[in-house]
Amino acid sequence: MQLPVIDLVIFLVYMMGILFFGASFYFRKGRTTDDYMVGGKRLPAWAIGMSIFATFVSSISFLALPGNAYMSNWNSFVFSLSIPIAALVAVKFFVPLYRELKSPSAYYYLETRFGSWARNYASICYLLTQLARMGTILYLLALPMNALLGWDIMTIIIVTGVSVIIYASLGGIEAVIWTDAIQGIVLILGAILCLVIILFSMPEGPMQVIEIGRGQGKFSLGSFGISLSETTFWGILVYGLFINLQNFGIDQNYVQRYMSAKSDKEAIKSTWFGSSLYVPVSLLFFFIGTALFAYYQVQPDLLPADLGAADAGDKIFPFFIVNGLPRGMTGLLIASIFAAGMSTVSTSLNSSSTVILTDYFKKYFPSLSNRKNNFKVLVGSAVFMGLLSMMVALAMIQVKSALDAWWALSSVFSGGVLGLFLLAYFSKNVNQLEAAIAAVIGVLVISWMSLTPIFITEGPWFSFRNPIHTNLTIVIGTMVIFFSGFLLSLVFKKKQRNSYINR
Repeated sequence: MQLPVIDLVIFLVYMMGILFFGASFYFRKGRTTDDYMVGGKRLPAWAIGMSIFATFVSSISFLALPGNAYMSNWNSFVFSLSIPIAALVAVKFFVPLYRELKSPSAYYYLETRFGSWARNYASICYLLTQLARMGTILYLLALPMNALLGWDIMTIIIVTGVSVIIYASLGGIEAVIWTDAIQGIVLILGAILCLVIILFSMPEGPMQVIEIGRGQGKFSLGSFGISLSETTFWGILVYGLFINLQNFGIDQNYVQRYMSAKSDKEAIKSTWFGSSLYVPVSLLFFFIGTALFAYYQVQPDLLPADLGAADAGDKIFPFFIVNGLPRGMTGLLIASIFAAGMSTVSTSLNSSSTVILTDYFKKYFPSLSNRKNNFKVLVGSAVFMGLLSMMVALAMIQVKSALDAWWALSSVFSGGVLGLFLLAYFSKNVNQLEAAIAAVIGVLVISWMSLTPIFITEGPWFSFRNPIHTNLTIVIGTMVIFFSGFLLSLVFKKKQRNSYINR
């Protein structure tokens, strides 16, 4: 499958434009590390909100959500319904907290509650999780580009990685937010145009999609029963709530956006805008998947023989983009999807370099901290993390099963930090030791839930394998840490009182 020349030209021009636009922020006079990390706290709410939205809608989601709806139903859309609930918690508790602390680091708060170990633990977990995330996105981005452009996967990973490193390390958070805003707008408009073309290409008109979708149960939100081992409406809703509490509460990407706003009011406005926008747009993506199902069901001759029902999934929307859209629009949409993936990686690079500067360099080498050295650390850290992420992506070419292990490990890291953060915020009487014990207990539980399904597939230990659905890992792990810390606090305080009375 090769792109026509016009689409290839549009793709390359768009990508070069994004690259130069992002890098141009480096050449602005008088830039400070504050500009690099939080945009000088002068960015408009709508741009920050679009960036929050774009963080939710990576290029992988753009392809995966329609593929999910094509293969199944709208059960995964329930995840989107949890976002406004999490956003409500964020604007009431998290945004004011971080704005009051005035620290670019999401993990400074943990140090104020539980000491340096908590901040170091959380920041290290974050950096490891970002490596997994960036490497995975670079690898997954290379797969459709390999099919569409015919380029070698390794070459695509290297070119993409170097391009992201250039504009992320040079441009800072301003480049990230403004390119995110551009990508968000292009992706939304592109998705709308795709849906319109599909609907009006149906032999009997747009309503034929609704009829086929209803008849095949494509609009179902899933079972409303209660189950710990199967995907249900309630399971996805609870899972989405905890994942989004994690995003809004402890993800450095989001915290930097809170700090980039001009005021508390603007920060809250941007959070509401970005999170609320994702709900209708994700609905649009799911509807595209259902429309594609109807489109190819009534016109099966349009599908190639090698794109069978069993493995259509994530491939179906890219196939339509290349074969069902007018020339020119195909190149623009592919470029925007690819650039959105680059923006996701650049966001992680910027947040990772900010964590390295604030949580390690400034903290442990204060005598070396000055404007010149701080900039060197920010740029150098972004380059270093970018190179490591490229190595992770290249490793996945040979060891594709590592993908599952990476995501399992990242759930171990992030789940533990969310529980620790909620314990710090809502249980004011818990001390350092109690929090540390609770974190260890929680991480052990999360490790068992995440890793045993991967490494225990048969044999005498099979009964030890986690039978609970993987979506509930973060839910159960977070609750274990929170309630363990709370109960340990009650037990230790009671022992202290009894000891005092017996003296």
